Amino acid sequence: MTASVQHTNVRIAALSLADLARDHQIIVAHGNGPQVGLLALQGAAYDPAKPWPLDVLGAETEGMIGYLIEQELMNALPVGAQCATLLSRVEVDAKDPAFDAPSKPIGPVYSAAEAAQAARDHGWAMVNEATGGARRVVPSPLPLRIIGIDAIRTLLDGGHTVICAGGGGIPVRRNADGDMEGVEAVIDKDRTATLLALSLQADALLLLTDVDAVFKGWGTADQIEIGKTTPSRLDTLDLAPGSMGPKVQAASAFVRGGGKIAGIGQLSDARAILEGRAGTRVCPDPPKIH
Repeated sequence: MTASVQHTNVRIAALSLADLARDHQIIVAHGNGPQVGLLALQGAAYDPAKPWPLDVLGAETEGMIGYLIEQELMNALPVGAQCATLLSRVEVDAKDPAFDAPSKPIGPVYSAAEAAQAARDHGWAMVNEATGGARRVVPSPLPLRIIGIDAIRTLLDGGHTVICAGGGGIPVRRNADGDMEGVEAVIDKDRTATLLALSLQADALLLLTDVDAVFKGWGTADQIEIGKTTPSRLDTLDLAPGSMGPKVQAASAFVRGGGKIAGIGQLSDARAILEGRAGTRVCPDPPKIH
């Protein structure tokens, strides 16, 4: 979580993204879970009684990570390439049931004792990790609308590679007066990426992570890598909600919404996933014959 480590990781990611951008028009979204959690800790250390709201922390991380991606991507792209980073507000439903059931992990992994202390000190909800330890969880409402989608489309039409909707976007909702206001939440980045891709009528959605593909029986001696598949087949899998589950749901939603291909796999394999040589590729279910 140091600045130098984040620079290094972004530089590696930028090389893979730049390879795609040379012959494809791409839009880049990204996560922010560790970073938003770190800023929340820093704010709590400054004044535990007055924590910074999550929408503001989301905006800070979107700007910070977007800057890093834009700089390294421009370094990796040919001279003359154009890139733009946008802060993206994303509207959610004020009555979304997610506000009553925090589920989105953010920040570092704590030991049991540290988690108990953080819960006492800050009133945070905590959840145990499958690999041990615990993390803070916050509400994760569904994204309804990306505010500023027309600006993103204009930049794309102008030949820019656009970095936007980082960390799922800045969560906002309408209050009783009809005005927009920030909310205490972190929107799932994969769900927002799906909404973004469908709104822009993208041909493909790549959900890039640190595992090779989706696996049936993950973590067992009999695990099997899934190559080409469909939403209906993925519906039969039992996947962890805190890891691969959201990515599979996002991939299926994109294809069901009219997208041609959704891919899941290693960031370094981005081109190979798009071309069907690596990762899991989700394609539309065949039409039903009546």
